[in-house]
Amino acid sequence: MTPRLIVTDLDGTLLDADHDLTADTIATLRKLSEQGHHLAFASGRHFRDMLVFRERLGVPVHVISTNGAYLHDHDDGLVAARHVDRELVRDLIALPRQAGVRLNLYHDDEWLIDAEAPHLLALHAHTGFGYRVAEPDELDGERVGKVLYIGEPQHVAALETEIRRRHGERLHLTYSMETSLEIMAGGVNKGTALASLLDALGLEAEACLAFGDNLNDVEMLTLAGEAHVMANAHPELRGRVPKARLIGHHTNGAVAKWLHERFKLS
Repeated sequence: MTPRLIVTDLDGTLLDADHDLTADTIATLRKLSEQGHHLAFASGRHFRDMLVFRERLGVPVHVISTNGAYLHDHDDGLVAARHVDRELVRDLIALPRQAGVRLNLYHDDEWLIDAEAPHLLALHAHTGFGYRVAEPDELDGERVGKVLYIGEPQHVAALETEIRRRHGERLHLTYSMETSLEIMAGGVNKGTALASLLDALGLEAEACLAFGDNLNDVEMLTLAGEAHVMANAHPELRGRVPKARLIGHHTNGAVAKWLHERFKLS
């Protein structure tokens, strides 16, 4: 059997309603790895926020984190990192915003936030990874893979409009949820990181199966030879990736079910 690369988003795609891996998902991915297929996680999450899921699988998994700003191999070796320009980060930090909008910075090794936001920690309950409230002098713009604004949809949309006006293609803007505006360096997304991973593995895009549910998955799904969109996906996603196959809901373990069928696992 020709080895394939199976790359999947986490929240809203591979993980269940509790943001965790099910037993069936773990068993399915282990079988595929044993058959010689390559596995990769691709998420807006921080690298350190993703490791627990790989540890639970107990098999090699490549990690595309921070929406493609970082690519690690299955031994935690850093393959590539793309930081947002320091001056652009400083401009984003200083950008006026509504009081309820939280500013987040994903650094190489940690997640900084401008004020306490306990409700954000529920998403990371299974990983133990959390933010640290930054002191003002720590917001210096150095070694930032992603700037993330979290707030009411209308407030982050207004920020998006202003940022695009100021910086255009110098930054890549996307959404993981309608409340989460995610900003990376220009040209940084899951698709460009996936291209680097395919090159490192010596595989063509046609040998890749990709799964996603939101707008930060567009480039990855567009590149993959076999693209899959969840039933719970953002309503615009299928229109942006018309070749993608619609599969089931993430709460029903649709990725594992489709892989079980696609590879005729016993």
